[in-house]
Formats: sequence, C-alpha cells, structure tokens
Amino acid sequence: MNHPETPLDAGLYLVATPIGNARDITLRALDVLASAGLIAAEDTRTARKLMDLHGLETGGRAMLAYHDHSGPGVRDRIIAAIAAGQAVAYVAEAGTPLLADPGFQLARAVRAAGHPVVAVPGASALLAALAVSGLPTDRFHFAGFLPNAQAARRAALSGLRDQNGTVVLYESPRRLAALVADIAATLGAEREVVVCRELTKRFEERLSGTAEDLARRLADHPVKGECVVLIAPGPEDVAGDEAVRAALVNAMETMRVKDAATAVAGAMGRPRREVYQIALALKDTT
Repeated sequence: MNHPETPLDAGLYLVATPIGNARDITLRALDVLASAGLIAAEDTRTARKLMDLHGLETGGRAMLAYHDHSGPGVRDRIIAAIAAGQAVAYVAEAGTPLLADPGFQLARAVRAAGHPVVAVPGASALLAALAVSGLPTDRFHFAGFLPNAQAARRAALSGLRDQNGTVVLYESPRRLAALVADIAATLGAEREVVVCRELTKRFEERLSGTAEDLARRLADHPVKGECVVLIAPGPEDVAGDEAVRAALVNAMETMRVKDAATAVAGAMGRPRREVYQIALALKDTT
C-alpha cells in the first residue's frame, strides 16, 4: 500500500500510534512515517512492525532507539538531524508519546535548541478509557502510574482525594487488585471505580463497581493486559441544589441564564443540563 510522501519541515514530530488495533492510526501519521528522514522509537522493532503492516518502507532511512534510559548523546544525535534540515518522527511503543511514555526530555531538548515540536495526534488509552468509562469527562486528572510500594501508593492516593473530577491512572495487571484495594482503604469502600482493560483489542473489557467489591473480584479473578483505572469523583465533589441555586443567583446578576448555567456547572461539578433547568426555574420566580 502506497502513502503520499509529503515534504515535511525540519522538526520533531510526536506521532501517536495504535494502542491495540493496528488500524487505529491516522492518515497524517502514516504520511509523517513515510516522509520523515529519521524515525526515533521507544522500541524500533514495534515501530518497524507497524510500518510493515501499513506498507511503509524505511528505504534506507535510519531508525534510532530512544527510551527512558537513553542519554544526552542520543538526544544530541536527534537534534543534530533536525538542525541539518531533517524531520524526525518519534513514536512510543503505543499511544501518544509523553503521556506516561518516553519523550519528555527529548521534546524539551529539541525546543530548547530552537526547533519546532509538532503533535501528530491519534490513539490514546487515557481518552479512550474516559470515553467508555461512564464517569464524568468534563473534568479529570491524569496521574499516570502510581508508586509500586503500598505505603507510597496510598500516600499518592490520599493526595488525589480532593481532585474535583475523575481521576485516571495506568496500572500493571499484576498490581491491579492491590491498587483497587488501596483505593478502597484510602478513598472509601463505596467509591466507584472503573477498569478498562485491553482497549481496542479483541478481549477489550470494562469492569466497574465499588472499590471494595471490585478489589475482591480482582483478587479472586486476576486479569491480563494493559489496564486503565478510573476513579469517580467523591461525594464532596458534587454540589447540592441549594449551593447551585446560591451560585446561580450571584452569576445571573451579571450573566445571561445560559452563560451562568455553564459557568456554575463547570465550577461545581454538576451536569450543565441540570444546572440550566435550575437556572430557568430561578428566572421564572424573579
């Protein structure tokens, strides 16, 4: 399969790659991989396999490994290629580079050297999990991987207690049951938790329940595959109707009803439709 080779300006292109299904790659990503003068990858074997699947040939172009253990020498080589006028495509093993994946130091170094860093967006386990979780998506906090040790992990979870929105974590299936048990211990046994496993793959699965119940199920029936863990906002994050009415009264002194509803809903973690109905009722009584 041939892809158009569009000339690219010199710079670092952060190319999102599929998180499971190989067809979840954008046409622009294929163009960049076909045209870049140098391809840097967290795992060159994975990158080469992806290119083979989509009929892209390296054509003698260099492929360079860049991962968490790569030092300044590798970064200098990439920056030198960009300075020489080349476009460099950087791909993580799966998903969007820099999001719990390598690339942060590289992107900073390229930008510090005065060269552009360009996003080529696409697949992301973070966004895919949010979309199918059933939890609020208007406000969320991504915390990546928490520490492995239980004491440090519980301390990190305690620090997330007051987040006003859905909390999203990545976790190894080996530590998944322990993580959910720690969520129950630190954030409350009744806190709703959703686990999205093997997203976009054949055995994709969504598990949900209270932290206590889900921890018990996972301990009895361990799972395999990549996991995203989502924690629902706590009860304290959802303002009651009286608090919403008071906020609307103040907001509607200077804003239109629709704008006031939007502002209050965002600030207080309530669905906009509900807040708008309360605002309309207030308007009718004034």
